Amino acid sequence: MHLKIAEHEVEWTAVRSQGAGGQNVNKVSSAVQLRFDIRGSSLPEPVKARLLALPDQRISSDGVVVIKAQTQRSQPQNRADAMARLQALVDSAAHVPRKRVATKPTRASQRRRVEEKTRRGAIKAGRQARPGDF
Repeated sequence: MHLKIAEHEVEWTAVRSQGAGGQNVNKVSSAVQLRFDIRGSSLPEPVKARLLALPDQRISSDGVVVIKAQTQRSQPQNRADAMARLQALVDSAAHVPRKRVATKPTRASQRRRVEEKTRRGAIKAGRQARPGDF
Protein backbone atom coordinates (compact mmCIF):
# COMPACT_ATOMS: atom_id res chain seq x y z
CA MET A 1 0.00 0.00 0.00
CA HIS A 2 1.52 3.31 -1.09
CA LEU A 3 0.12 6.43 0.59
CA LYS A 4 1.04 9.83 -0.82
CA ILE A 5 2.03 12.44 1.74
CA ALA A 6 0.57 15.87 1.02
CA GLU A 7 3.21 18.60 0.71
CA HIS A 8 1.20 21.08 2.82
CA GLU A 9 1.27 18.65 5.80
CA VAL A 10 5.06 18.85 5.98
CA GLU A 11 6.84 21.72 7.72
CA TRP A 12 10.37 22.55 6.52
CA THR A 13 13.18 24.36 8.31
CA ALA A 14 16.55 25.18 6.77
CA VAL A 15 19.44 24.68 9.18
CA ARG A 16 23.20 24.66 8.95
CA SER A 17 24.86 21.32 8.32
CA GLN A 18 27.17 19.78 10.88
CA GLY A 19 30.67 18.55 10.30
CA ALA A 20 33.47 19.50 7.97
CA GLY A 21 32.89 21.61 4.88
CA GLY A 22 35.28 24.52 5.06
CA GLN A 23 34.18 28.13 4.95
CA ASN A 24 31.04 27.34 2.95
CA VAL A 25 29.42 25.32 5.74
CA ASN A 26 29.39 28.35 8.05
CA LYS A 27 27.35 30.58 5.75
CA VAL A 28 25.00 28.26 3.82
CA SER A 29 21.96 26.56 5.36
CA SER A 30 21.88 23.51 3.13
CA ALA A 31 20.55 20.99 5.66
CA VAL A 32 16.80 20.68 6.14
CA GLN A 33 14.66 19.57 9.04
CA LEU A 34 11.31 18.02 8.21
CA ARG A 35 8.46 18.03 10.73
CA PHE A 36 5.36 15.91 10.12
CA ASP A 37 2.47 15.82 12.60
CA ILE A 38 1.04 12.29 12.50
CA ARG A 39 -2.16 13.05 14.42
CA GLY A 40 -2.97 16.11 12.29
CA SER A 41 -2.27 14.40 8.96
CA SER A 42 -4.71 13.02 6.41
CA LEU A 43 -3.42 9.45 6.78
CA PRO A 44 -5.94 6.70 7.57
CA GLU A 45 -6.46 6.05 11.29
CA PRO A 46 -4.97 2.49 11.30
CA VAL A 47 -1.78 3.80 9.65
CA LYS A 48 -1.58 6.65 12.19
CA ALA A 49 -1.92 4.15 15.04
CA ARG A 50 0.82 1.89 13.64
CA LEU A 51 3.11 4.91 13.08
CA LEU A 52 2.63 6.12 16.64
CA ALA A 53 3.31 2.61 17.96
CA LEU A 54 6.66 2.34 16.14
CA PRO A 55 9.73 2.32 18.42
CA ASP A 56 11.44 4.99 16.29
CA GLN A 57 13.50 7.76 17.88
CA ARG A 58 12.49 10.15 15.09
CA ILE A 59 8.89 10.11 16.36
CA SER A 60 8.44 12.37 19.40
CA SER A 61 6.08 11.62 22.28
CA ASP A 62 3.54 14.16 20.95
CA GLY A 63 3.35 12.36 17.58
CA VAL A 64 5.63 14.52 15.42
CA VAL A 65 8.14 12.94 13.04
CA VAL A 66 11.39 14.95 12.88
CA ILE A 67 13.85 14.05 10.11
CA LYS A 68 17.08 15.94 9.51
CA ALA A 69 18.73 15.56 6.11
CA GLN A 70 22.24 16.92 5.63
CA THR A 71 24.07 14.37 3.48
CA GLN A 72 23.76 16.34 0.22
CA ARG A 73 25.39 19.65 -0.60
CA SER A 74 22.26 21.38 -1.85
CA GLN A 75 19.02 22.14 -0.05
CA PRO A 76 16.68 20.75 -2.75
CA GLN A 77 18.52 17.41 -2.70
CA ASN A 78 18.31 17.29 1.10
CA ARG A 79 14.58 18.07 0.91
CA ALA A 80 14.08 15.20 -1.53
CA ASP A 81 16.12 12.88 0.72
CA ALA A 82 14.10 13.81 3.82
CA MET A 83 10.81 13.37 1.95
CA ALA A 84 11.92 9.94 0.69
CA ARG A 85 12.82 8.87 4.24
CA LEU A 86 9.42 10.04 5.54
CA GLN A 87 7.69 8.20 2.68
CA ALA A 88 9.60 5.00 3.55
CA LEU A 89 8.56 5.34 7.19
CA VAL A 90 4.88 5.80 6.25
CA ASP A 91 5.04 2.91 3.75
CA SER A 92 6.42 0.61 6.45
CA ALA A 93 3.51 1.52 8.73
CA ALA A 94 0.98 1.16 5.90
CA HIS A 95 1.88 -2.52 5.53
CA VAL A 96 -0.68 -4.53 7.51
CA PRO A 97 1.03 -7.44 9.29
CA ARG A 98 -0.58 -10.83 8.72
CA LYS A 99 -2.31 -12.29 11.74
CA ARG A 100 -0.50 -15.35 13.05
CA VAL A 101 -2.55 -18.53 13.10
CA ALA A 102 -1.68 -20.74 16.06
CA THR A 103 -0.90 -24.34 15.07
CA LYS A 104 -0.36 -27.51 17.08
CA PRO A 105 2.61 -29.84 16.62
CA THR A 106 1.76 -32.99 14.66
CA ARG A 107 1.35 -36.28 16.50
CA ALA A 108 4.40 -37.71 14.71
CA SER A 109 6.58 -34.75 15.80
CA GLN A 110 5.36 -35.16 19.38
CA ARG A 111 6.24 -38.87 19.28
CA ARG A 112 9.72 -38.12 17.84
CA ARG A 113 10.32 -35.55 20.58
CA VAL A 114 9.40 -37.99 23.36
CA GLU A 115 11.47 -40.79 21.80
CA GLU A 116 14.52 -38.50 21.59
CA LYS A 117 14.02 -37.49 25.22
CA THR A 118 13.95 -41.12 26.37
CA ARG A 119 17.01 -41.91 24.23
CA ARG A 120 18.96 -38.99 25.76
CA GLY A 121 17.80 -40.05 29.22
CA ALA A 122 19.08 -43.59 28.62
CA ILE A 123 22.46 -42.23 27.49
CA LYS A 124 22.75 -40.09 30.62
CA ALA A 125 21.59 -42.95 32.87
CA GLY A 126 24.37 -45.08 31.40
CA ARG A 127 26.92 -42.55 32.62
CA GLN A 128 25.75 -42.79 36.22
CA ALA A 129 27.97 -44.68 38.66
CA ARG A 130 26.18 -47.53 40.49
CA PRO A 131 27.11 -48.94 43.90
CA GLY A 132 29.38 -51.95 43.43
CA ASP A 133 30.83 -50.67 40.09
CA PHE A 134 34.13 -49.87 41.80
